[in-house]
Amino acid sequence: MSHEAPADAWTIRRVLDWTRGHFDKQEIDAPRLTAELLLAHVLSTTRVKLFMDLDRPLTKEELATYKALIQRRLAFEPTQYLVGSKEFYGRPFKVDARVLIPRPETELLVQGVLAGLPKDAPCRVLDLCTGSGCIAISIAAERPQASVWATDLSAGALEVARANADALGVSSRVTFFEGDLFATVPSDARFDAIVSNPPYISSPQLAGLQREVQKEPQLALDGGPDGLAVLRPLVAAAVPRLKPGGWLALEIDEDQGAAVKALLEAAGAVDVRIDKDFARHERMVFGRAPAS
Repeated sequence: MSHEAPADAWTIRRVLDWTRGHFDKQEIDAPRLTAELLLAHVLSTTRVKLFMDLDRPLTKEELATYKALIQRRLAFEPTQYLVGSKEFYGRPFKVDARVLIPRPETELLVQGVLAGLPKDAPCRVLDLCTGSGCIAISIAAERPQASVWATDLSAGALEVARANADALGVSSRVTFFEGDLFATVPSDARFDAIVSNPPYISSPQLAGLQREVQKEPQLALDGGPDGLAVLRPLVAAAVPRLKPGGWLALEIDEDQGAAVKALLEAAGAVDVRIDKDFARHERMVFGRAPAS
């Protein structure tokens, strides 16, 4: 008896081929990869396993679920929201429309912070505007003796961040505060490092962002008229909250390096430097509190 699917069956192979072509015509980024990610999500499997079973037909229910995701993607919902996760620093983070999607560039910010923290000694780190918690949780996971605090103005974002901390096994060492920057952080607390990926897109630029990016929370993107509306008070308040020699690490827009460097120096930071991202754009600013 033959187990081959009927010629007109919607097999994994046929579904992927059709979806790739459709996404390509509609100018969806990475059409093949997107088709595979969505189908793997529907089938609760991996992209690799899809290719081990290309002739398997989809059930009517699977096909209906997949078609619904295709329509949402064609409406420019980000793939990461549709599948509910994004890998960051080697770990899966839950994401939805309440949080900014973690970017590879932000991994460089985490890497820079880790370089300034002891590997085998207690330390305290504060992550401002934590969103999904990807920065705070990654630091906690990489530095088992670190105590990490994280703040966000959005209650919804903090729900996602707490869920990620639980799922990744660091909830006992990451403390979340709901509030604007330092508003709910104990005033006497001092930190070995303060890190933030704050809203830094200027308001006039928002309308020109990719349609997918415009689906992300505006609260996490909008940095005011010049993109520095959050960075100015953040820097001014952060440097005095560092322990002597402690680091402030910030992600910025590619044209803000000189302005943010000046903010850190005006706040009394020393050893201020600007680092570039994978595309060689200025993307991070680091500065240290004076040693005494």
